[in-house]
Amino acid sequence: MLKVVSLTVALAVSKISVEAFAPVASTPPLASTFRGVDSTTLNAQNGIWNTAPSFGKGKFKFYEGLDSYMKPFPDEDRELYPEMFKLPKGVYEVPLAKPCGILFEEIEAGRGCYIQDLVEGGNAARQGSLQPNDVLVGLTAVQISGAKWERRMIPARKFGFDMVVSAIGSNEARWGCNNVILMVERPGEADSEEVDTWLKFFEPPSDTPWKLPV
Repeated sequence: MLKVVSLTVALAVSKISVEAFAPVASTPPLASTFRGVDSTTLNAQNGIWNTAPSFGKGKFKFYEGLDSYMKPFPDEDRELYPEMFKLPKGVYEVPLAKPCGILFEEIEAGRGCYIQDLVEGGNAARQGSLQPNDVLVGLTAVQISGAKWERRMIPARKFGFDMVVSAIGSNEARWGCNNVILMVERPGEADSEEVDTWLKFFEPPSDTPWKLPV
């Protein structure tokens, strides 16, 4: 049976645990992140994932929105790869206070979520950007390694309900989070293939709790 549960209720009754991880891939300097790389085949080796000694440090430690997150990149990269510095058509980035007040339904059992409805008077309804039938394609999640932590935007098109609730719940005040940021794709406006290609830039390493098995 598909799950249709209000996050207002789910987050109130669920105790969320966030597993630790240490990213493994070495990455190039910021200025060379895009150079020589076909922007249609970007992958996790893109310069934004910190290796173990640098985890919890640097300009990419905390995701607060696409514009601020991409500021460290030089003008040259913006000229060469302008598509990476803006949301794809039909994709909306929405910061929300918790509880979100969203009714998520799984697209398939255990795989993919869309907004079935918004709780009347809830945070999402008051914010005004989200709509029923929007498909969740990304969200912020906190990742911990020992005493260090980072908040990243994670591609979430394939996340089931439980993973979505866990990721949203990880955005806690003790990690400096006063919201959770959702990325949704609006049917009829977005090209799903184009969106998935763009999201590869944010794809995490394999040893993270927010990376699904292939």
